[in-house]
Amino acid sequence: MLSSSIRTLRRLNCCSNKWSSLLLSAKDCCGNGNGNCITVSKPKVLPFCCNSESNISSKFGVVEKQISVQAQRWQVLKGRRSLHTETDAYLAIELALDSVVKIFTVSSSPNYFLPWQNKSQRETMGSGFVIPGKKILTNAHVVADHTFVLVRKHGSPTKYRAEVQAVGHECDLAILVVESQEFWEGMNFLELGDIPFLQEAVAVVGYPQGGDNISVTKGVVSRVEPTQYVHGATQLMAIQIDAAINPGNSGGPAIMGNKVAGVAFQNLSGAENIGYIIPVPVIKHFIAGIEESGKYMGFCSMGLSCQPMENVQLRNHFKMQPQMTGVLVSKINPLSDAHRALKKDDIILEFDGVSIANDGTVPFRNRERITFDHLVSMKKPNETALVKVLRNGEEHAFTITLRPLQPLVPVHQFDKLPSYYIFAGLVFVPLTQPYLHEHGEDWYNTSPRRLCERALRELPKQAGEQLVILSQVLMDDINAGYERLAELQVNKVNGIEIENLKHLCQLVDNCSSESLRIDLDDDRVIALKYESARIATSRILERHRIPSRMSSDLVSEQNNRETDSACLGGALV
Repeated sequence: MLSSSIRTLRRLNCCSNKWSSLLLSAKDCCGNGNGNCITVSKPKVLPFCCNSESNISSKFGVVEKQISVQAQRWQVLKGRRSLHTETDAYLAIELALDSVVKIFTVSSSPNYFLPWQNKSQRETMGSGFVIPGKKILTNAHVVADHTFVLVRKHGSPTKYRAEVQAVGHECDLAILVVESQEFWEGMNFLELGDIPFLQEAVAVVGYPQGGDNISVTKGVVSRVEPTQYVHGATQLMAIQIDAAINPGNSGGPAIMGNKVAGVAFQNLSGAENIGYIIPVPVIKHFIAGIEESGKYMGFCSMGLSCQPMENVQLRNHFKMQPQMTGVLVSKINPLSDAHRALKKDDIILEFDGVSIANDGTVPFRNRERITFDHLVSMKKPNETALVKVLRNGEEHAFTITLRPLQPLVPVHQFDKLPSYYIFAGLVFVPLTQPYLHEHGEDWYNTSPRRLCERALRELPKQAGEQLVILSQVLMDDINAGYERLAELQVNKVNGIEIENLKHLCQLVDNCSSESLRIDLDDDRVIALKYESARIATSRILERHRIPSRMSSDLVSEQNNRETDSACLGGALV
């Protein structure tokens, strides 16, 4: 959850509790919202003796003179900073005119309650900018579930067709390509820079709501830390700035000097001028993965749930020496490589030689700290890391292979059709968070509590595992009386525990007994006369105008099985 904070102003103070010393500071301190910034440096101590009144007077005159000099320097610094900020803003505009584009997207999201059809299409707008290789970088949520994408460059009335080359929904980034050579005439690409330091000025360029032309807003960097990415529901590094980021700004560059410092992607609702940009390391990780493999590879995870070790008694209980720091392993994803090497109650002391503090943070730049998850997420898929742990009072070192991990219940399903299987009017679907989101904005409280808890907390036991639920019952004589069993998890079919929706489909289609039994949660049972239920399925599909009894992915899987069976049969003959 995003947390808001009020950026406090640092002031120039003149503090003295004795005549024997006077504290002065003279460097940049944070200023007002004009973009003028002045920060406070370490105060200078000007000692002088208090033996006589004349000595005090003479020394005080020296101090007054120094104050005058410092005031003059203050004005010079203030003027330079103001000029620098204005120059950056003008430079950002000049760069943006030939590189930032407006994106027009037509999208249509699936209806997870009726997975065989889509919702009505909607039109959205966003921003993007040109990067090397004749590509356009934007946000994933700008083109999510797209059916048609157009782009328009500044000063042109023409819109050009664009294709989505790659999408990373976890990091909320996407790459577009435009085939028209006319579009690229006069376009220049922007270079990626570095992570800006606190209080450095940035200019956000894009096409926000309220107008049709390009817009530039100025701001400064407020903080750099891992933040919840709303679109992908992941925790990655983000930069908080005080420039306004409004709908339509998404995908536009945040420019510092003549390079890109990040991509605008979200703001904090209920707060004033708190926006977030995706930093360059996340952007480079996304682009590098696509260049190396030709597709989006994702961000690595160790598959761990860890507890801070800030309590002294907790550290003593696990035999940690006074100089040791680390975090306690609470849960391990069975599909991760860490499950092979680590154990519950291990203490992770170091990651690739970097010591982990008791609050789970590691050093970052100048006197800043960041959670060690950032080090993990910046690893390439299948890259290894050396992890030092404390187990039963003894230190051990393990080499762990890192890779992206999928949760048991997917947190998003963009750009793909939901899976479903219908038999005798019983609609079976895999549980996903988008399905729970169909219960409304307050889905956590309005969706079935048991399904919600499993979606957020349960870990997969094996690859390909899904939680399959009975989504709804399309009423017919064959299933009358079963309508109250909707939204219960399916456990078994004819006594066999199901692994996923595909497995359920196979068990039902290959049923050889006269009766079909389906075991649900709460010890509920559905029994059907198989042949009558199979005949009723066609009747129910026609009545509800449903084109197919299963989703396209299951149809493809079924066709592959039939092809394999035919080949095997031919070989046997």
